Parts: sequence; C-alpha cells; structure tokens
Amino acid sequence: MRNRLLASLSAEDYGLISPSLAQVDLERGRLLYDPGDDIETVYFPHDGVISLMTLMENGAAIESATIGPEGALGLMAAVSPRQSLSRAIVQTPVRAARVSAAALHDAWEKSPAIRRLVDRHSEALFGHAIQSVACNALHSVEARFCRWLLTCHDRISNDTVALTQEFLADMLGVQRTTVTAVARSLQEKGVIRYRRGVVDILDRSVLEALACECYSAINRTYERLLP
Repeated sequence: MRNRLLASLSAEDYGLISPSLAQVDLERGRLLYDPGDDIETVYFPHDGVISLMTLMENGAAIESATIGPEGALGLMAAVSPRQSLSRAIVQTPVRAARVSAAALHDAWEKSPAIRRLVDRHSEALFGHAIQSVACNALHSVEARFCRWLLTCHDRISNDTVALTQEFLADMLGVQRTTVTAVARSLQEKGVIRYRRGVVDILDRSVLEALACECYSAINRTYERLLP
C-alpha cells in the first residue's frame, strides 16, 4: 500500500473502511468528476497523478491542484454529500483504492482519527491550490513546467512521464506552441528528452534548480499536515 493516508491509519481505523475498498486501475485521460457532479466515490491513489482543473465558460482550463499517493480525491464527501467544484481527470495512469462516499462517511462518524485526517488533508489541498494560483500568475512557463514534471516524477515509479501536448498546455494554461518551445529548450539543456506524448527526465537535479519555489512550498505543506 503506497497511499499515505491509508497507510497512516491504525489497524482498527483501517478496518472500518477496508471491507468497502476496491483496487482499480485508472487509464490516462479518464474523467472522474466534472463541476457540479455528485461525489459518490472517493479515490486513494497508490501511484500516478490526478489533476483538478478549473474550467472557464469559453472552454479554457488550467490546473489548480494535483492529487497523488499523498492524498485522496473527493475526501470531503466523507463529511457530508458534496458536489465537485472542478474537473478531475487522470493525468498519468493511476492505481488506486476506491470506496463509496457513503461507506467512508460511516467510518468518519466512528473514528476521530479519520476525522482529523480529513480535516488535515482539506487544509493541505487548500494550501496547494492557493500556491498554484500564485504560481500561475507570477512564475515563468519554464519554471512551472519544471515544477509540474517534478510533481509527476515524485508520484510515479519511473523516469518517463506520458503526457500529451494538449494535456501539458491545459495544465499550464498556455498554447501548445509554447509547450513545444519550453520542452525544446529543456531538451537542449540536457534536462529532459521530449518525444510525442512522452517526457523522459534525464537530470532531476537541474530540473529542481529550474523549478520555481512553489514545488518545495507545496511539499512542505503536505509534510507538515499529513502523516
């Protein structure tokens, strides 16, 4: 089990939800929620990345947060019925544990530890989102691109990230031609190898040096609030 939230639970607390958990494989590009959808299922990723996208009326979108093995998607539905505020889409292939919101709510009512975990995760995800707002407004596309690649690299088991140009453009809120130019620049620096739909990370240390401060800031927030 690689999901940090599930792994942090005592055997007794984990036993409250384990009978209702199902292991699932989610393919890249799968839509899990759209804005306004009732959250009926909660996902605890073991690896991979789920992106939360903020949508505009004209169809434009930008990523506001990501969820991987450190967290869960839809966790606030454990407290009471919720509707999604954003689009949740599988960005890289994800292995996850899935549980119904109703079953998790029953466990939440019985366990103070689960209630504390839900509260802390909500605070961490909020901190992630507001850091992303500042990052998208203030930092260069290259720095944000490097941050995003590091975030993916932390949550998968190899150095190859399968990402389409369209996905990358949506994540960064830029045109595809901008993604191509930034990827080409990083490739010329020997940091990555960029092929159609695939990014190979060649030099993580340089990638960390080029990324903006938000990568470390978001990591510190999760380390402080979550087990």
